[in-house]
Parts: sequence; C-alpha cells; structure tokens
Amino acid sequence: MSLSLILEGKDFSKQKNFLLKVIGKLLTTDKIKIGISSCLLGEKVRFDGQHKYHWYINEVLEQYFEYISICPEVAIGMGIPRKSVRLVGNVDSPEMIEPGSGKNWTKDMHKYNHRILPKLSELSGYLFKKGSPSCGVFRTKVYQDNGIPLPHGQGIFAKAFVERYPLIPIEDEGRLNDAQLRESFIKRVFAYHRLKIQMDKKFKRSDWIKFHEQSKYLLLSHSRTHYSTLGNLVANMKHVPAKEFKLTYAKAYMETFKVKSTRKKNMDVLLHILGFMKTQLNSLQKKDLLQVIQSYREGTIPLIVPVTLLSHYIRVFDIAYIKDQYYLSPHPYNLSLRNNI
Repeated sequence: MSLSLILEGKDFSKQKNFLLKVIGKLLTTDKIKIGISSCLLGEKVRFDGQHKYHWYINEVLEQYFEYISICPEVAIGMGIPRKSVRLVGNVDSPEMIEPGSGKNWTKDMHKYNHRILPKLSELSGYLFKKGSPSCGVFRTKVYQDNGIPLPHGQGIFAKAFVERYPLIPIEDEGRLNDAQLRESFIKRVFAYHRLKIQMDKKFKRSDWIKFHEQSKYLLLSHSRTHYSTLGNLVANMKHVPAKEFKLTYAKAYMETFKVKSTRKKNMDVLLHILGFMKTQLNSLQKKDLLQVIQSYREGTIPLIVPVTLLSHYIRVFDIAYIKDQYYLSPHPYNLSLRNNI
C-alpha cells in the first residue's frame, strides 16, 4: 500500500487540502512509513511514461512498510511523458537541465524541496531510484562542460532530503540486490523506528536505560566504540537537558549502524550471549553451540542458524535480560534477511 505525494503542477497552494489528508494518514497507519520513488511502485511517472516496478519492494517489503510515494519531477510540473533531464556542473550543487532545449529546472526543484521536506519528518526510511537526477542518492552522474560525467553526485531532491534528515536510513533499489546491503538497510529502518518511538515518549531516565540495555548486543555487533560512547551518555544523562540528551544519543545511535557488522563482531556477540547460559546448558549442548558459532565464523552457515539456536535456549531457560535484546530480532523473522549473511 502506498500514499502518493505526487503533486501535479507548480501551484502548491492548489494541492494543500490533498497534502493535508495524506500527511494525516501518515499518523494513522500501523506500518512503518518510508518514502519511495513512485516509479519503483509501478507508477508510470518516468520521462518515457514507463515505470521501474521492483518485485521485492512491492511483494515482500510492502507487508511491513507504508510507502509514501513521491516523484519530484512530476510534482514540479514536468509532465508524463517528458523530455529527459540530467545534472550539470558542480558535483556538490549541480543544475537540472534538459539537454536539448537547455531548460533549467533547478529553481523549481529547490522550491519543491523547500515545500515538501518539512512534511516528511514521520518517515523512518527512504528508497530512492538509482541514478535519477532528482532521486539518485549514490553515484549519480553529473555532466561536465566536456560532456563527460562525474559519477559521484546526488539527485537534487535526494541530496536535500539527506541534508535535512541525516539520521533517516536511505538506500536505492539497485543495492537491495546485495544481501548484506539489503539486511543493513532494513535493520536500520527498524532501529530508527524504535528510536523514534523512544524519542517521542515523555522523557524518563529509566526508559532510556532500558532502551540502551535492549540495544546492547545489536550495537556491539557494529561498534564497541560507539556502544561505549552511548553508555557514557546514558550514565551521565541526569547532568544533561532532556532535549540535548535525546538529540545527542540519537545521532550516536544511528551512526553506530554506519560501521560495518562483521562475522567476527557477530561471533563475539554470540559468545557473550552464550555466556549467560553456561550454568543451564550441559556439556554436549555447549559443545554443539560452540561448533555452530564457529561454523558461522568460518562462513559455512548463515547467521540465522546460531541466532535461532541461542533464541531457543533463551526461551527454554527464560533468561530475562537476553530475551528482550533487539539483536535477536532486529527485523521481522519472515523476511529471512539473516539467511544469506
């Protein structure tokens, strides 16, 4: 299911009532809201009147996400079909130009960004169209005077979104084909969503202590340094104004997930968790679990195997501190994301 924010034409005031209805719906659905380039949902909004329907996005992720569909190019009145555009000039501040006519759409795009971006604060993620002059977020071509493109630009809308919401997880649909990048993005979306819920609550130190404890092994699977930094923030939060603490913690929390999780880091976490059961497990059970963890470390089995076995014993022995750890289920089990990493 998706909600569309494709606003036809340049006169935004005429679309005000429609926009307010859409934003209202953002607050009423139980699914996690993420922004998405409209063409990826099968909407025929591309310059050639076609779409870029993405099976995984529509048939799998749609079960968990409420899509907020946006096509900035249509929203600024470029029409369907339309002449193609490309980014030209400075990589950090390119202009959006029609190659044939030379028409410049840059100001229209910036005006649109100024209007729409404040309305997207409820999002917990964004899936952009790869290579788009408006929505490309990684390695988008920016053409130079000699006609040769530099490959490391960003679409004008995508760049503005990232600058306004640096903590919101982003990805492009092309990178979802990589199992590790796919798992990383979805894990970050769910982590950010949990963080947002915590941020929106009335401030209570005990709640933040609990949130940090539940995040412990998920954070450690990425960065021990960041986990220690966050721990120091929590330990000293009574000396910091609530708003300042929330913002500082949120920034460090999401930055943790930018550090790559590795088999070695995951193995260390798995062994830590195993340590909580050393008195309940018999020698054969311990040996089996250690062998499974080692096999994961060697790359012969995926992460889901040791996590599932440990989760089983955690439930059997009802180990309270561990059973609520986000690491054990950072995203829905049915997505099978840990089956391939």
